[in-house]
Amino acid sequence: MHRLGERFRGFDRRRPLWWDLHLTCLMVLGALVDASGGWKNIAFDPEVPAWLVVTMSLAFSVPLMWRRTRPLAVLGVMLAAALVNAWSGAHLQAAFLHLLVVFNIALRLPLRTLVWACGAALVPVAVGATLYPVGSWDQQFVPQLYGIVLVALLGLLVRSRRDYTASLLERARRLEVERDQQARLAAAAERVRIAREMHDIIGHNLSVITGLADGGAYAAATSPQRAAQALDAIGTTSRQALSELRRVLDVMRDDGPPVAELAPQPALTDLGRLVEGVRAAGLPVTLTVDGDPGGRSPGRQLTVYRVVQEALTNTLKHGGPTATAEVTVRYADDGTVTAEITDTGSARNGPGDQNGSGTASGTGTTVTGPGRGLTGMRERTALYNGTLEAGPRRTAPGGWRVRLRLPKESTR
Repeated sequence: MHRLGERFRGFDRRRPLWWDLHLTCLMVLGALVDASGGWKNIAFDPEVPAWLVVTMSLAFSVPLMWRRTRPLAVLGVMLAAALVNAWSGAHLQAAFLHLLVVFNIALRLPLRTLVWACGAALVPVAVGATLYPVGSWDQQFVPQLYGIVLVALLGLLVRSRRDYTASLLERARRLEVERDQQARLAAAAERVRIAREMHDIIGHNLSVITGLADGGAYAAATSPQRAAQALDAIGTTSRQALSELRRVLDVMRDDGPPVAELAPQPALTDLGRLVEGVRAAGLPVTLTVDGDPGGRSPGRQLTVYRVVQEALTNTLKHGGPTATAEVTVRYADDGTVTAEITDTGSARNGPGDQNGSGTASGTGTTVTGPGRGLTGMRERTALYNGTLEAGPRRTAPGGWRVRLRLPKESTR
């Protein structure tokens, strides 16, 4: 029965005009049969003109074609016909068809309109019971009242179920849209994170390799031993870059657990090795560490490491052959971490706006780019509510200065 009801409602929604047309034709046929006196339970008055009977029958049935779109107008026409039916004494059974209109009003119009419609539908009943008092008032009026109230309540019940179903469908649609939006945002954030990691890994290691290759080419003619050391350092740096790339790609995989033999994320204890690699590329670097780095979360340690790495990489690329760098990292007792990276390289324009756009110039040439490294540093710093300052040094001997400050990590 439930499946049959669903198919019936689905057909009604898909082809309402077809359904209304056939229902109206059926009601017209029934009303005409009623008017002809074919039903034996009709109190047909032979003194009522035939044309009036036919007219009333059509007035009860034909307007049903518009009961969905103009229910109040249809009810008005049918109630006028019902008043004539009660006044003339024809007692046509088609007068009960106004119950269908009451049902449609309960489905589509406000409750106040439904109350007025039910009251108006009782007027012809009261007129007929007063003019032709066959039996008691209760026997004529009360059953009609019960019928109208029952149909109105049935319409309200169906309406509440439809509204509830529509609200569930709308909620499901909104949840689906929200899910898709969250998926797109998560995918975009993941792409940004991967791009940032790839930039940090590839950019730094390629800069080191470039410095080592230039130094090796220069030393090849005068000191083959130093050239061999440069080539060995290039191999070591390349293998380290490949290892870090494999780690990042392994995180992107969905078909298995992370590979155990891959190197972990860089931490604060790896700053010494980072500085050694930069020194091997030809940039003199001084590292000063003040305080105990223990107790910091891996994410905060990685942020400090990447900022130092990016700053030294920029010095390698743009600082010039005579540049030197100094890295100072301080771990305060209150949990604050401060890192300052300065160099004496050629002055270069700063990071530009908040999106990291700007220019950077080296010796003899000017390089213009989107500033992805500075943008990545800002994004990493913002994750831990830190501050990042990057710009040219205003005091001698000039150069560039990057200062990172991460506040105490929240325990909430």
